[in-house]
Amino acid sequence: CSSLAIGTTTGYRLFSLSSVEQLDQVHESNEIPDVYIVERLFSSSLVVVVSHAKPQQMNVYHFKKGTEICNYSYSSNILSIRLNRQRLIVCLEESIYIHNIKDMKLLKTIMDTPPNTTGLCALSINHANSYLAYPGSATSGEIALYDGNTLKTACTIAAHDGPLAALTFNSTGSKLASASEKGTVIRVFSIPGGQKLYEFRRGMKRYVNISSLVFSMDSQFLCASSNTETVHIFKLEHLTDSRPEEPPTWSGYMGKMFQAATNYLPAQVSDMMNQDRAFATVRLNISGQRNICALSTIQKLPRLLVTTSDGHLYIYNLDPQDGGECVLIKKHSLLGSGKMEENKENDLQPPLPQSYAATVARQSTVPSTSTMPGYSEDGGALRGEVIPEHEFATGPVCLDDENEFPPVSI
Repeated sequence: CSSLAIGTTTGYRLFSLSSVEQLDQVHESNEIPDVYIVERLFSSSLVVVVSHAKPQQMNVYHFKKGTEICNYSYSSNILSIRLNRQRLIVCLEESIYIHNIKDMKLLKTIMDTPPNTTGLCALSINHANSYLAYPGSATSGEIALYDGNTLKTACTIAAHDGPLAALTFNSTGSKLASASEKGTVIRVFSIPGGQKLYEFRRGMKRYVNISSLVFSMDSQFLCASSNTETVHIFKLEHLTDSRPEEPPTWSGYMGKMFQAATNYLPAQVSDMMNQDRAFATVRLNISGQRNICALSTIQKLPRLLVTTSDGHLYIYNLDPQDGGECVLIKKHSLLGSGKMEENKENDLQPPLPQSYAATVARQSTVPSTSTMPGYSEDGGALRGEVIPEHEFATGPVCLDDENEFPPVSI
């Protein structure tokens, strides 16, 4: 939730999301046109790119050095890519490839997966719990859960009646949220057991195509956006282990009464009682466009970020206590001239102090002639440790040194 990557007809761009008022472009590449997949490893210099020119080829770059680490070709078009500090996942329509990210070696191929035309899959960003989730059926909402560390199937979850449309893990890999193609009900399951923890109703009037489903980093909120103009944010209030015992109140007493009553009611009725309405909402100015959301903390305040396919980033304030309608505070264009200095001249806002990320970006626009040792053209490791071990420790990672993005004290 701290950076944004976009693919364009001319290449791709990477942005830092450390400020509301100013959007820092970290990197821009025009070497490969028509990029439709670009995935960055957290805030590091490793980025994976797939273009319409070669839709069966994955290119892995060290963008600060301007070097290609490796490339892999597959038997059919690449539909999605997911990565954490331990694993890199390549999803095709009927197979999934699992690579070891330290040396890019292929560890496992999951063959003959149910037809997955959208490349729907999710990977836990917590490399200690490298769980992978993907559709276990093309006709029902079954989720296949796979352990990317042990390379074994963990379980299957009967999540929905209809086919799946969205999947996402929380930051620790302990929860998995899902939605079906109908888009009316969102469910949250425990991982790796697969027990249902929460059920939220997005709406009953019309079916929608949920395009984005994301947890906040603290797992307190879950955001869902679709092809409609409304974004819903749900609050995961109950079943949290860390909360102290609630004081005896009338509402708390009635809640326990309702919870007890569900044991004696038909399943359909008890399910309805467990469903919660949205804690907060956003009314977008656009409808019908694909968008992706993120719940992030920027300048110490909770924000909702919405990026749309027409190339805009919307930043909203989120009230974590009372919820309600989120307030739009900034709109950024992602498809400007590309030159940060020109953008500043055309910006009506007064210039802010230049960030470290932007400074690094300007210095690294000229590709370095150095190459990254340890890789052959086919991606196999030649010698030694390919990426330093500290890249995979707890906390932000970078591929040059630990001071590439130094912590900022406010």
